[in-house]
Formats: sequence, C-alpha cells, structure tokens
Amino acid sequence: MKIGLLGFGVVGQGVYDLIASREDMSVVKVLCRKDVSLPGVQVTKDFNDILNDSDIDTVVEAIGGLHPAYEFVKAAIEAGKNVVTANKALVATFYDELIPLAKEKGLCFRCTAAVGGGIGWLSELERARRIQTIEKVGGIMNGTCNYILDSMTRLGFDYTNALKQAQELGYAEADPTTDVEGIDTWHKAILSSNVAFGICLDSATVPVAGISRIQATDVENFKAHGLVCKLISTGMFTKGKVSAYVQPTLVKFGEPESAVPANYNLITFVGSASGRMSFYGQGAGRYPTAYNVVQDCADVLLDKGFYSPCGEKVKAENTDFMRYYVRGEKDSWLEENTAETWGTAIISKPISVEAMHVWLKNHPEAFIAALAE
Repeated sequence: MKIGLLGFGVVGQGVYDLIASREDMSVVKVLCRKDVSLPGVQVTKDFNDILNDSDIDTVVEAIGGLHPAYEFVKAAIEAGKNVVTANKALVATFYDELIPLAKEKGLCFRCTAAVGGGIGWLSELERARRIQTIEKVGGIMNGTCNYILDSMTRLGFDYTNALKQAQELGYAEADPTTDVEGIDTWHKAILSSNVAFGICLDSATVPVAGISRIQATDVENFKAHGLVCKLISTGMFTKGKVSAYVQPTLVKFGEPESAVPANYNLITFVGSASGRMSFYGQGAGRYPTAYNVVQDCADVLLDKGFYSPCGEKVKAENTDFMRYYVRGEKDSWLEENTAETWGTAIISKPISVEAMHVWLKNHPEAFIAALAE
C-alpha cells in the first residue's frame, strides 16, 4: 500500500511513525503547510501532487475540519483512491454523499478513529451488527468534557479552573467550544447511530446540550444526591423509530460511567443477543488515534469497505420521557413541570427530550442534566 498522508499534525505524525517500520504499507507523500524533511518521503503543499500520483492507492486524511478536507477526500475517491480518516465532523456531515460514492467506485472508506480515538468502537459495531440487531449506542465520547466534569467532581474545581487545567494539559483546545458545547460528541453520536442502525440520520433532528454553563453549586447538588454528571450521547432504535441526542446526564455513584476518570471514554452498545457491551480507553492522543488509523489501513489491505450500508435519511423522534435537573430562569412552563426543588434548581416531572431541548434553545443561559433511570 502506498499512502498519501494529508496533514502532519498530532495524528498525522503518529500515523507516519507507526507506518515507518512496516513492510506492507508506506507513506510516500505528505501534504503539509510547514517545511519538514522526512527521509524517503516527498513533502508538498499542493494536494494535486498526491491526487495525480497513480502509485498512491490510499489517502489518509488527518487535516481535520470540514474544508478543505471534504474537497480533498471527495476528489481522492473520484480519482479511485481508498480513504482512511479520523475526521468525525467530515464523515457525519457528508455521510450520505461520501459513503455511497466510495461504494459506487468500489473503494474502501474507513474512519474507525473518528469515534473513540484508540478504542476501535466502529469496527466493533461492524462485527456486532453482523449477527444481531443493535438496539442502543452511546456513552462518554469526549475526553475534554469528561476531564472537566471529573475535575469538578473529584477535585472540587469550578468550571473555569477545570477548563484551564484541561487546556494546560493539552486535553482542551484554546477555543474549546466544539467540545464543551457538545458538538464533537454530537458528530460521534450521529456517526455511531448511522453505523449501528444502517441509516443516515438527519442531523437537524438530533438535539445537543453541552456543559459550558455548569457551576460548582450544581456539582455539589449532584453529590448530595449520590449522582455524577457526565456528557452522554444516546442513539436508540425501537419499534422502527430512531431517537438520538446528546446531553449532560446524572448517573448514580457505582454505575460504570460514574467512575470514568480524566480524559477517558466509555462507549456502549446494547445488542439483541449480546446485551450490554462497553468499550473503555483513550478517546484521543497521538498514538491511540494513529493506532486505529493504521488499523484501518490494514483493513483496506483486506479490502474491507464501510462498516454498514448507508441507509435512507431518517429523522430522529425524541419522544422519550425523562426527568431533568434544570437551573436557570423560571417561566410558567417550567413551573408547571416542576416536581421538586434542589436549592436554586428544580427537578422536572417526566417530559420529552424534544420538549426539554426546545425550552433550552429559548433559555440559552440555563443548564440542564437528564436523570438516568
């Protein structure tokens, strides 16, 4: 396998390092904006040098973001090159275009590192769905949020200090918006649901709530009631209906999710034959992520295509009823749906996920967390 590597940042360098000693694959060209020197490898700033090289059969995309990653990946597929990527935003956003295009061209498209970094979550879903129906997927999918929430719970930090420490340790970006507002988890939830259920979710129908408005007083409230807050993604397929959402969720001390420390992930599926199966590990980092990128390259050598068929476009129907912890401006709707009070916050009566997120959109300064049943 001759590889054109797009990007030479954290993940790209990890991929290069892991492939360097292999005999079954080699990086022959690297697209990089900086001037770097790599033995036996052509470094270029022009993607066309990779696109037009007929010897390159596989493109590994490690740029991140939507553009120009989308244009490069689509062009690579159209030029007859297999694609491996760790870019969850790219795959979730252009799922119904890129996956069918790769199939039409008879090419492999793999993105295992896009969800769970080094865990290998999507490849496990691929194996599981061969012999059973996947009923539910989800869990802790973002190491940045988990680190912040874990620091607030165990060390008593407030949100600002927990975020600052996460940034100092390299777990959070200088602009953490994509992580703390739940967008990164949202992309992973959509991609996981698509693979698990063989569908193409309409992302506009998948609501998301992040953790940026959580306060130390909330965490103390949770502790007093034996609860821990985690950012949890959920995708469910029941009776022909799909529901999918991302939101802070309160789990009981002693539950597996409550004990997940630092920047780790814990991702779960529930299968009709296997029951619950959970996968724990590093959700990010140079070598954990690069490990699964190279695993995907090995799968391409075995001619493995995508993990599941790209099914029809489906709207999420989030009519599941849950109780919520809500702290924020009270209005008549919230008062009508209040079951009890925890300090300045309330615990709602059972209300639908859809209704709670509609209310949150109109009260953006509020903080919500679902109570796991």
